[in-house]
Amino acid sequence: MHLANELLRELDTPGLSLNERARLRCRLAKQLEQAGDFEAAREAMAELWQGVDTRPVLEGLDDETKAEVLLRAGALTGWIGRTTQIEGSQEMAKDLISESLRAFEQLGLKSKVGEARSELALCYWRAGAFDEARLILQEALDEFEASDIEQRAIALLRRAIVERASTRLGDALSIYNEAIPLFAHIDDHLLTAHFHHGFANVLNQLGTAEHRQDYVDRALIEYAAASFHFEQAGHIRVQACVDINIGFLFFKLNRFSEAHEHLYRAQVLFTKLGHNLHLAQVYETRARVLLAEGRTVEAEKTVRSAVHTLEKGANASWLAEALTTHGIALVRLNHSDQARAVLEHAVNVSEQAGDFENAGVAALTTIEQLGSNLSTREVCETVDHARILLEKTQDIGTLRRLAKAAFESLFLTHAVPTPPDWQGFSFRRAVLRYEAHLIRLALKDAGGMVTRAARLLGFSNHQSLVALINSRHKDLLETRSPVRRRRQHLIAHPKRRKKKSDGE
Repeated sequence: MHLANELLRELDTPGLSLNERARLRCRLAKQLEQAGDFEAAREAMAELWQGVDTRPVLEGLDDETKAEVLLRAGALTGWIGRTTQIEGSQEMAKDLISESLRAFEQLGLKSKVGEARSELALCYWRAGAFDEARLILQEALDEFEASDIEQRAIALLRRAIVERASTRLGDALSIYNEAIPLFAHIDDHLLTAHFHHGFANVLNQLGTAEHRQDYVDRALIEYAAASFHFEQAGHIRVQACVDINIGFLFFKLNRFSEAHEHLYRAQVLFTKLGHNLHLAQVYETRARVLLAEGRTVEAEKTVRSAVHTLEKGANASWLAEALTTHGIALVRLNHSDQARAVLEHAVNVSEQAGDFENAGVAALTTIEQLGSNLSTREVCETVDHARILLEKTQDIGTLRRLAKAAFESLFLTHAVPTPPDWQGFSFRRAVLRYEAHLIRLALKDAGGMVTRAARLLGFSNHQSLVALINSRHKDLLETRSPVRRRRQHLIAHPKRRKKKSDGE
């Protein structure tokens, strides 16, 4: 905020040209936007842009300044539209940012082209279109020079956010590790806080999914670092987001009272700020905690409120997660028909937005929660749909759930007289294929290390996995990392020592 105050003083300088004033306003708006004060950022642009669904005033500006104004107006449209739930806001933002991007390309300003692409990717991420966001961010990184340290760091953090939202946690972790050297050269408290916060989120998810206490411990350290830097930057909104994530981590650790404590703190802050979408996230997370505590009626009421809010917003991923939690609560209250409709809505919302991960999870939840209410054909169709949706997932926990659902569907179909199109079907071969698929994915995620892959798969020791590979899946031997030869003991074998002595 210190820089923002300096920019405000500069705006009072007599004799500034129209272009100089416009660029100062854009810099000021960017600072306020990064601090999460979107309304103040809009006010900083008031001479040039009146707000969402209006076009910036560009008359009298040179081409580069016009592009800068378009970029800032587009970025703010995306953020304001998200926080205030303005329908169609992300499309408006895309149009403005794309126009600025074309202008920067014509001017040959590669770094600004990269910055515009990075902002454009956020619009796709907010809408749950992760594949498009991922592609655009990679294009942005290709535009930056080695000296564009801060812009590269921002783009990498956004890539990691997209991978986490896609539950490609291994990729997200690699991106954070790749970004560490960049942050050694960055003094910005806010940007550093975002790095620690995102890193902690990924470690949080990996630690709970893989039962890695070292990841969980590191996540708590990263959350503490994020809180410190957010406090130094005076960024209350994301400080509250940290509390949501710490609450979720304590929920996964079955430390429910501590989870409620952090969620209550986040609720107070978001209520004060008037951020309804983030407040809905708090309610959805609290509903999960309440379900785990067996307080189903409270959980259903809480998550219903979250769904009602998120249905007015543009983030399909958050809505799908809330709908899935709502479906689980309704099942436990014996409202099976209503639960099925809600879970189907979760699948459709995610799939239409291109968020196939959340769509697949919602489909799996339908099988797990309502399998006994579905016909054999419906179970098989839902499993197959989930398999297609989760084809690219790298989440081991989700894959285990998919394998279990697939086995159950195979049992069901095997109990029915074999239909004509099942001619030549082998249950054993099907089970072995799924088994090999899971082992292959675990070895890939573990970098070929059998010990770590065994831990991911839930084996008590790695010898069991080695025996399984050697006996049933010899084609997977090449995916293992090379076995290190044991170093020769420093004390020579007695016979060798004697032979050496004889030859002396």
